[in-house]
Formats: sequence, C-alpha cells, structure tokens
Amino acid sequence: MLFDNINDPKDLRKLKPDELNRLAHEIREIIIKTASAKGGHLASNLGVVELTLALHVAFDTPNDKIIWDVGHQCYTHKLITGRRNEFDSLRCYNGISGFPKREESIYDTFNTGHSSTSLSAGLGFAVSKDVKNEDYKVIAVIGDGALTGGMAFEALNNAGRYNKNLIFILNDNEMSISKNVGGLSKYLSRLRTTKSYIKADKHVKIWTEKIPLIGKPIVRLIQRLKSTVKYAMMPGVFFEDIGFKYIGPIDGHNIRKMISTFQSVSEIQAPVIIHVATQKGRGYPFAEKCPDDYHSVAPFCISTGEKNGSSKNMKYSDIFADEVVRQAEKNPLIVTISAAMAKGTGLDRFEKKFPNRFFDVGIAEQHAVTFAAGLAAGGLIPVVAIYSTFLQRAYDQLLHDVALQNLHVIFAIDRAGLAEGDGETHHGIYDVSFLMHIPNITILAAADYNDLEHMLRYAITQAKGPVAIRYPRC
Repeated sequence: MLFDNINDPKDLRKLKPDELNRLAHEIREIIIKTASAKGGHLASNLGVVELTLALHVAFDTPNDKIIWDVGHQCYTHKLITGRRNEFDSLRCYNGISGFPKREESIYDTFNTGHSSTSLSAGLGFAVSKDVKNEDYKVIAVIGDGALTGGMAFEALNNAGRYNKNLIFILNDNEMSISKNVGGLSKYLSRLRTTKSYIKADKHVKIWTEKIPLIGKPIVRLIQRLKSTVKYAMMPGVFFEDIGFKYIGPIDGHNIRKMISTFQSVSEIQAPVIIHVATQKGRGYPFAEKCPDDYHSVAPFCISTGEKNGSSKNMKYSDIFADEVVRQAEKNPLIVTISAAMAKGTGLDRFEKKFPNRFFDVGIAEQHAVTFAAGLAAGGLIPVVAIYSTFLQRAYDQLLHDVALQNLHVIFAIDRAGLAEGDGETHHGIYDVSFLMHIPNITILAAADYNDLEHMLRYAITQAKGPVAIRYPRC
C-alpha cells in the first residue's frame, strides 16, 4: 500500500497525481474500516479525502496553517500527519481525538468542535503573522452548512476590510451547485487562477491610468463592465463585493486541479475564497445515498451498512419527538425549531406530520433562539430542540431576548451530560451553570422517559415563561 510509506505531508509531495488518487482510495478504506469498528463522523470525512491531500501537497504544512471548521472531517488530516499508527485508538480513552487538538500535533493549528469558527480564527492568524513579521500562509476550511452561522459572516465582513493573504476554502457538498454553473463561469475562474491574469489585471490598470486625460475614465468603464459581467455570470459576486477574490466552483475530487489552484492563489495579495464542490460520503455507497444517516455513526457492518446490535432501542429523543407530536395534534399553536439537527433531535418526525409548523434555521443557534422569541411574542408556542453543547452559543439571546421578556419558549436540551467519543467540545455539562443565573426560567431534568413526557406536557400546557428541559442521549 502507498499509505504505508506516508509518515508526514513531505511524503505526499513526492507522489504523482495518479499515485495520490490511489492513496485517496486506500485512505477511504481505512476510514470506513475504523468508523465501522469505533463509530465516528463518516460521511463528512469521506467527502474531503482528496481536498485534504491537495491542501497538504500545495501548502508547506505545518509552517502554513490549515484550520478545519467544526473539525469532524479531520480523519484524513490525522492519518497523513504522523498519526496513522494511532488511528485505531480514534475516539477511545487515551486515544486520539476525532477533532483537531493542538496538544496532539503541531499540524493541528486550532482546536475546533463547534461550527463557523475557522474564518475568525484564520483572520486572527493572518493578522498575527503580519504583526510579528512572520512568513506563512493561512488556510481556513469551512463547509456550506457552517457558513450559515452568523459568526462566519461576521468574519467575512471583517476579513474583507484587510488586504491580507488569507485563503478561505468553501467546502460545498451540495450537488445542486454544479448544475448552476455554466461554461463561461468555469472559464473565468480558471483564467483568474493563472499568474498571468493576476499580474495582467494589476499592470493593465496601472498602464491605462497613465494615458493622459482619458486614462482614468477608461479604467472606470472597464471596472463597470467587469462588474456587470460578474453579476450576470459569476456565482461569487457576494464575496467579491465584500472584498474577496472568488474562485470556483472547482471539483473537490480532482487532486491535480486543486493543487494547481491552491498554488496559484499564493500570488494574490488579498483574501481569497476558493469554492470547492465535494460529495459527502464519497466512496461508500450507503453514505453517498443517505449522507445524513452516516454523518455520525455508531459501529456498523460495512457490507450492509446496518448498525451493530439492536437499532430499535428507544432514546430520549424518540420520547421527546413522539410527545411533541401528540401535543401538536391537540394544539395548533405549537411550532418546533431545529438548528440543522432535525434527525438527531427527532424533529424530523414532527416535520413529516406538520411541515408548515417546523422550522430548520440551519447552523444558527443564536438566530434560532431569537426567532423563537419572536414566535412566542406573536402568540405561538415554540419548542426549540438544541443539543446542550450548542445551546451555549446562544446564551445572550436566551437571556436578553427570551428570559428578560418572560416569553413562553420551551428549550428541549438534548445530549445533556457527557458526550461519548466526541470529547470536551461536545460534552453537555455547561448549560446548568449558565441556566441557573437566568431570570424567569424553569429548569427541569428528566430522570427517565416518563419524566420527559410529563415535563414536556407541563411545559407546553401549564408553564408560563421560558422552560428548559434537560435529558441525555439514551
């Protein structure tokens, strides 16, 4: 196996493109085998194998800094950065983490576990580099799902103000993207990644401005025409307008193309967005067909895709889902909100039954809570189902927008307690500490399934003001 000779990214840079493709196949087999035995995040990792290899070939890691948003897609990264012999200990006690850990390796630039943080951290590194007069590149990888988080847009807005050599990789695994891209857009993106274009774009402007009397008007006309073409043909106009150079979409499974693109952008002295289209679950048919089901998996049988052991055991999320549906059948004012976790919280059942009363706001917990406050102020009874570890991202909204107004919002706090395998960033152990200091809120903790049913029923039918119900995974 080629993989047996990969001890760090320097070994990757010796391989030819066809060898890198073979290596990608080998790595996928290792990830599937390990996840089937240990559990973990499968589909997201299978989708970024080629992207990870291309990044480590094109950039001088660990001198250049790669920051993974969320971090649950870092398995390939760990395998090729000196941890292949420890990979069997993934997510085990005293083993390696399923997320980036600075204390684990110099290749893990920044600890991540929650979404939408990489762009802010990347900008911090870019500014730090300049202040200290250091020489390295900063690459932040963010998914299209994580880009819905408000913090990502705050970072984009701020980064666009600075003329920093900062590279953001938008890992987009929505298949609809490729259907909306025409030949001209691909051609313009390819043209813009060439060194000759980057230099010509700068030199033509300088040369034209020197023409007496008409030079500057010509430049303004060219810029207007360029802007018109961008708005008509290019999908990255938003990024361009806030100060980024936009490149893409490019095939996130074409290693040669990605390496060429990544190396070219080093010539651009401005923040850059590279839009990479990938397939979540690639290489494992069950995960390709149902990537949501194989996002985070328990141990499973590779040949059938079925979970090991019984899959019929009830969980707290099942009890919650069934009871909220029963209550909604009786009361048309009940609505539910998910922050991109409908299946994990059980609210996919509610969505099927009451599609017009279910709202998935994406990875945007702050918005979810204030949206619920608005719904409650408008006379509805919102039930917000959020994992404990993610609710802490909306602390201010819970306090300021819900509690201080004493609004009747019900928080179903799933995964309260320790998070097996995922570690410290996912432990649901902090919500009690901040909920206890919030005014007007009623805090309940279910000891068993019967408790959860009665608590939810009470919260909906009898309680006044905000109610938080904590319960574990199973």
